[in-house]
Amino acid sequence: MWQLDHLAVVCTDLAEGVAQVEQALGAAMQPGGQHARFGTHNALLGLEGGLYLEVIAPQPGSAAEGPRWFDLDRFSGPPRLGNWICRVPDLAAALAAAPPEAGRSIDMERGDLRWKIAVPDDGGLPMQGGWPTLIEWAAGTRHPADRLEHSGCALSALVVRHPMAGQLEASLSGLLRDDRLRFEPAARPGLRAEFLTPGGARSLQ
Repeated sequence: MWQLDHLAVVCTDLAEGVAQVEQALGAAMQPGGQHARFGTHNALLGLEGGLYLEVIAPQPGSAAEGPRWFDLDRFSGPPRLGNWICRVPDLAAALAAAPPEAGRSIDMERGDLRWKIAVPDDGGLPMQGGWPTLIEWAAGTRHPADRLEHSGCALSALVVRHPMAGQLEASLSGLLRDDRLRFEPAARPGLRAEFLTPGGARSLQ
């Protein structure tokens, strides 16, 4: 069974994205690292229940080997919640059950982290973010959420807005079960995450 792994706020400037998330959730983010293959860097926030939130942006002065993941080459505007990522036990098997738009498996590493992740060839988001990005952490890799300080923030709901919301929900129903996940019809794709924090209910979108 697939599991919700983490959420990603995408932006053009990492410091701007971090400041927006910290203001929205009232919690301090921690430094992440660099992804040389895609020319990006990130910051992280530990969430309750084994989840985490990342802010990710192009790294100034760093060239990518091809199109940047998370659709960052086409991103503009203020930081926003742009992607949701699901952990799978076998990425090859998961991709066999996924639509072609899910992408292909790419091997990644950062420090002692090792993982495989599905990325479309153009660096875009599967179904414009309606379908989750799929990730398989390598055996023996300590999950990022287990390395982060507790923020006291917990995800209470993830809303996926999409013109094909009903079809997406049906296609994922046998693969992913999470009571926090909701699909809503909308003219334009988008995400909204709701959190319980020490300062009360907060949201990102």
